Amino acid sequence: MKKIISCLFLIISVQIAACKKPYKIIEPPVTVDTSFFARGADIGWLSEMEAAGVKFYMSNGTESDCISVLKSKGINSLRFRVWVDPENGWCGQADVVKMAVRAKNAGMRVMIDFHYSDFWADPGKQNKPKAWLSLNAAGLNQAVYTHTKTVLTALLQAGVVPAWVQIGNETNDGMLWEEGRASKNMGQFAAMVAAGAKAVRETSASSKVIVHISNGYDNALFRWIFDGLTANKVDYDIIAMSLYPSVSNWSSLNMQCLNNMNDMVARYNKEIMISEVGMEASAASACKSFIQDLIVKTKSVNQKKGLGVFYWEPQSYNSWKGYKLGAFDDTGKPTVAMDAFIN
Repeated sequence: MKKIISCLFLIISVQIAACKKPYKIIEPPVTVDTSFFARGADIGWLSEMEAAGVKFYMSNGTESDCISVLKSKGINSLRFRVWVDPENGWCGQADVVKMAVRAKNAGMRVMIDFHYSDFWADPGKQNKPKAWLSLNAAGLNQAVYTHTKTVLTALLQAGVVPAWVQIGNETNDGMLWEEGRASKNMGQFAAMVAAGAKAVRETSASSKVIVHISNGYDNALFRWIFDGLTANKVDYDIIAMSLYPSVSNWSSLNMQCLNNMNDMVARYNKEIMISEVGMEASAASACKSFIQDLIVKTKSVNQKKGLGVFYWEPQSYNSWKGYKLGAFDDTGKPTVAMDAFIN
């Protein structure tokens, strides 16, 4: 009996071995959703507005969470600015992480906008954070790198992987003045951008790196900045633009913006994002036409490199902090301008 069992075992083993063939594990291919177009909103003020008791409403008048209202209007991506050490905490690291988690939980993609300042950074001011005032150029580069990495690490630990990370805000003449003023030292500005980009690559490798300039219609400005970054071999993925036209000139500026976008693609082979737009809240119908046209133009950019359009603080209403370019009416409901984002 033992001999029979042994023989049977040997036969079965040989048969199994004969059936075996060399194989390898084939992993599913990585797919990129090239059809995704960011219909976005920058809502950096939201947590402060909520703390002040500001309410938001669906178009039918039902009170709702602001992010839900935006989502009902087709918004699929949210942008949050980061300040280094803001006086009251709004737009600081903790506030941004909390808001980014809310965005992720709502199914939104997230853009993080580093200002490298304790308050607003824009074409007219690029003030260094108080804690960085005594730093030399090399120290500022290191501070940009460390701050970027620290904030992104906090986001990742909270479960948020930003789709996009913007290094500087409206850096028409560089950032962290005077050391990083591009018109005085393009190489130093480039080094600062490179330091931020390096932190992104090392910390959140799937995030795309953005460099952001205002006046998307101004081709000469964009060529000057991005020629400078190219000459200094700066690593980035996306050229971002702001566009704030009036009721009377939005059509011509949109066309100039399209021409500029196509030139950026041809000249630098980069993707394009419109990361800020706005128009007077009182001109909601014109604003809707402006955004609809800009979305069409951005989607028509050569090589399909137009990635999206973001409204800046659309939920602002009743002239919150004096801002009059929101897209909600004085009762806290979205105006028809927001219908432009409905796909």
